[in-house]
Amino acid sequence: MIPEIGNFALMLALAAALVQSVLPMVGAAQRNVLWMQSAVTTALIQCGLLAVAFAALMRSFIVSDFTVVNVVANSHSLKPMIYKVAATWGSHEGSLLLWVLILAIFGAGVAVLGKNIPAELRARTLSVQAWISVGFLSFMIFTSNPFDRMFPAPLNGNDLNPLLQDIGLALHPPLLYLGYVGFSIVFSFAVAALIEGRVDPAWARWVRPWTLAAWVSLTGGIALGSWWAYYELGWGGWWFWDPVENVSFMPWLLGTALLHSAIVTEKRDTFKSWTILLAILTFSLSLLGTFIVRSGLLTSVHAFAVDPERGVYILGLLFVSIGGSLALYAWRAPQLEGGGLFTPISREAGLLINNLLLATATAAVLFGTLYPLFLEAVTGDKISVGPPFFNASFIPIMLPLVFMMGIGPFLSWKRADLPGVMSRLKFAIGLGLIAALWAWWMDTDGPVLAIIAMGVAGWLLVASAREWLSRIKAGEVPLAESLRRAKNLPRAAHGMTIAHMGVAVLILGMVGSSAWKTEQILFASPGTVVEIAGYEVRFDRVERVRGPNYVSDMGTLTAFRDGEQVAVLQPERRWYPVAEMQTTESAIRSTLAGDLYVTIGEPAADRASNEWTLRILFEPFVNFIWIGTVFLVIGGTFSLTDRRLRVGAPKSAARPPIQATPAE
Repeated sequence: MIPEIGNFALMLALAAALVQSVLPMVGAAQRNVLWMQSAVTTALIQCGLLAVAFAALMRSFIVSDFTVVNVVANSHSLKPMIYKVAATWGSHEGSLLLWVLILAIFGAGVAVLGKNIPAELRARTLSVQAWISVGFLSFMIFTSNPFDRMFPAPLNGNDLNPLLQDIGLALHPPLLYLGYVGFSIVFSFAVAALIEGRVDPAWARWVRPWTLAAWVSLTGGIALGSWWAYYELGWGGWWFWDPVENVSFMPWLLGTALLHSAIVTEKRDTFKSWTILLAILTFSLSLLGTFIVRSGLLTSVHAFAVDPERGVYILGLLFVSIGGSLALYAWRAPQLEGGGLFTPISREAGLLINNLLLATATAAVLFGTLYPLFLEAVTGDKISVGPPFFNASFIPIMLPLVFMMGIGPFLSWKRADLPGVMSRLKFAIGLGLIAALWAWWMDTDGPVLAIIAMGVAGWLLVASAREWLSRIKAGEVPLAESLRRAKNLPRAAHGMTIAHMGVAVLILGMVGSSAWKTEQILFASPGTVVEIAGYEVRFDRVERVRGPNYVSDMGTLTAFRDGEQVAVLQPERRWYPVAEMQTTESAIRSTLAGDLYVTIGEPAADRASNEWTLRILFEPFVNFIWIGTVFLVIGGTFSLTDRRLRVGAPKSAARPPIQATPAE
């Protein structure tokens, strides 16, 4: 009965979305208050119905209702409860339901929190949001219904992919989708503004908090997925430029550019056309990612291997959404006149360079991701574009961007004094050079880009701190006055400093763990001692243990440093009999200086020799990656609590009052 309720709620949600997609748009055109107000009601109804559907599906997983095909394919009665809950969004159908639920949540957020937005703009925005909902709800109901039944029901299910049975990946998809799908509301604002033919600083102020919320969520989702890959997949890496990793990273890059572009539109009434285009392209890349992971083009632990015919449906949605919005942009863009003028040395120019570099980096990642797919489709040849290409093309673009991040906050609007700015940054330049020289001294063999990157990271860290200290006049006025100034600073200013420092810390972790990682792979028997990065690691034993739904070979290794025991590490090699899959569970000793990382692999062919494959790594500064991303999330969240964003923009210029007209 519960699955039928969920299915019926889906159908009612589609009906509500259809009404929301038409009536408010017509009402805005005719300036009919009641029809425009219907967008609020239908947005809340749609969100409520999708919440009911999602709860019904989750309940089916919790009670192991094996009459539901989705539960049979992705759950098992022996699975721990946390992973039964996570299996709700662990499949194509369940994740798609989460996708449309988050889509509706953002629509409901604008309906509830957007009372200061002009009625016509809010109505059009919610109507565009409903167009997206109609496309994905119809796709789900007609091709990917999560409530399809199976009779007679099997005694048990097939289990969720064991790699996905992890707390990191249980939380990763909801966060990722909040970012992915969150950019939909910014897209809807952009299309609504194009239809209305009006983009102004007030519009940018309304868009910024939604952009920031999506960006923070996407940052957290990507970081959580990277952390999961690091400790779960057993190869010791945190990023492999996998196509499915890339399709989440590209919206993040353009979303970062959009966030900064919206600031210029709000402050200076310029970059309007550029901001609109970025809003369209950012969500378009989210849709592209949805197509890639659900079309059957890729086989990946991240991807949903589904019938390619479903991909054709999504491809149609992709063409309608992207093609229609870009056509509307091409029609309206010439009318979006720029605002204030600025010189080549100004904050506007710095943010423009920022956006161009981010867009170029996105284009490089997009090319490397799609080229193998296009080549295979045209010629049938299969090639792989891996880390060497992306590192060689992406890093040289990002280094000048990071350098500009240190300078940009010091530049004034309209016109700036560059020599004066650089004189204030002499200390930061010096510290950056010291960081680069230290990296070179640690390893004179390079690589050169890594040494430069360490210097640039040190530069950004000190420059960001220097900019914040200059705002509160630290050292120039009494301490009490500096504290008062710090308290009165807008939270967005604090958030910017924290986020920029987070980027610097992130670079330290990425460069250190990539450029100076040491690794040993060997066959070892109990009693073998391995020396690596100042550690002595002794292989003690392997024993068989049983988990709730797996059997494990668990190794025990003892790590010593300077003759003293510092850790006991227990990596595992698990076998899941229901799914007939094997996973590797790493054991890690974490410090700020780096991680000692151990995995256990296949035993030797001659089991009597009691030799096992060991992989032992030392990854310098790798934990700065997670610390840096926490800084980014905290900085973005702090900015989101800024009073100016919570209260919203001032009222736009007065317009003629809207007269209610009866619907004919």
